[in-house]
Amino acid sequence: MNTNNMTIQMPHQLFINGEFVDAEGGKTYKTINPTNGEPICDVSLAQILDVEKAVAAAKEAFVEGEWGKMNPRDKGRLIFKLADLMEQHQEELATIEAIDSGAVYTLALKTHVGMSIQTFRYFAGWCDKIQVCVFFKSGSHTKIITFGVCAIVIPWNYPLMMLAWKTAACLAAGNTVVLKPAQVTPLTALKFAELTARAGFPKGVINILPGSGSLVGQRLSDHPDVRKLGFTGSTEIGKQIMKSNVKKVSLELGGKSPLIIFSDCDLDKAVRMGMSSVFFNKGENCIAAGRLFIEESLHDTFVHRVVEEVKKMKIGDPLDRSTDHGPQNHKAHLDKLVEYCEKGVKEGAKLVCGGKQVSRPGFFFEPTVFTGVQDHMFIAIEESFGPVMIISKFKDGDVDGVLQRANATEYGLASGVFTRDISKALYVSERLQAGTVFVNTYNKTDVAAPFGGFKQSGFGKDLGQEALNEYLKTKAVTIEY
Repeated sequence: MNTNNMTIQMPHQLFINGEFVDAEGGKTYKTINPTNGEPICDVSLAQILDVEKAVAAAKEAFVEGEWGKMNPRDKGRLIFKLADLMEQHQEELATIEAIDSGAVYTLALKTHVGMSIQTFRYFAGWCDKIQVCVFFKSGSHTKIITFGVCAIVIPWNYPLMMLAWKTAACLAAGNTVVLKPAQVTPLTALKFAELTARAGFPKGVINILPGSGSLVGQRLSDHPDVRKLGFTGSTEIGKQIMKSNVKKVSLELGGKSPLIIFSDCDLDKAVRMGMSSVFFNKGENCIAAGRLFIEESLHDTFVHRVVEEVKKMKIGDPLDRSTDHGPQNHKAHLDKLVEYCEKGVKEGAKLVCGGKQVSRPGFFFEPTVFTGVQDHMFIAIEESFGPVMIISKFKDGDVDGVLQRANATEYGLASGVFTRDISKALYVSERLQAGTVFVNTYNKTDVAAPFGGFKQSGFGKDLGQEALNEYLKTKAVTIEY
């Protein structure tokens, strides 16, 4: 495919046992470009038999193959080489991400692809530093061991980055992997598969299966040879996974992250970061601020400033370097956002701007701001997963009251607070019931900092040293001498 004077190669078949192959029965589907609603290409659609082949290949690679016997330092060298190749192909990966997911190219290059490269480098460095044995005077010792075959199921909002967050830790721990990308965004995962082959990963270590969640995802979840499942997606599917057979599971699920803005904040920064907290990656962001609580004396000024900024946002082709806001990921999601905003209006929230599809080809939705949102309303409780700012006000000085409202959600993925008062910031951050708290910033994730939710947002961590523990297990050995 030729775009912006760049020729990009997009693999479109399943990747099993080190080779690109057709799905069983030659099944395919069309992946759609959200910028114009047109098909990009036909992609192989994995079937149950393909899952069996991929799991068998991953098991053989772990039990019999070169990977299972490889020195951890050599595994790290391979992962470093893969990161270097990803960096060499970063423009190509960012272009594919923009075309397949609608991510604005500049953001795709810096975040979707850039953080993916950082993640592989970070975990490559861990390979030879995992403490594998601890001895006790009693004659017992513990061994840290790998699971073997792991399945990873990822969402469509950050297709490559979610792959990286889980796969890098999984490989650094010494496991093999079968990964199912989201059906609507398979192309960067398949390009990644090509790069793993170029890096010299032994066959079967990494297998990629585009396909449906109900078929491929379910079979991976149920498969007896899959010993660990890492999943990022909806709370609803997370609950289904928990009903599967007994295996180690980590779940990163939905969110409705509260952002509390006090009147003593740095207003310019609060407006800038408040915008980012909602509209970053067109709102398709698991940690997006699902609800903003603004102190009453600041409320009207803040809303006025935000609306001014929203009006400046350039909506357009994500490959255009001047675009601020690209299309939503796929048609079904766009339709959900239209319905979501209709519910908000119906319940009596004030629609200040946006709330509709943009009248142009593709799946574009206007950046939206609601004010006067009451705690009982649908839009105050449910996640939009789109560019919809939900604003409520709270009484001046009522810190405990706003905390109670902020925590009155089933979710606990992220949260934020803006204030110049450090004691207030510490008081609030201590009491917010979320896995991540941002203070006077937002969306600032780091590959070395653990990431994961509380409550219905799931359990287990991506990133940081803690992520390795999700892909390792402990065995106790007692010897009588």
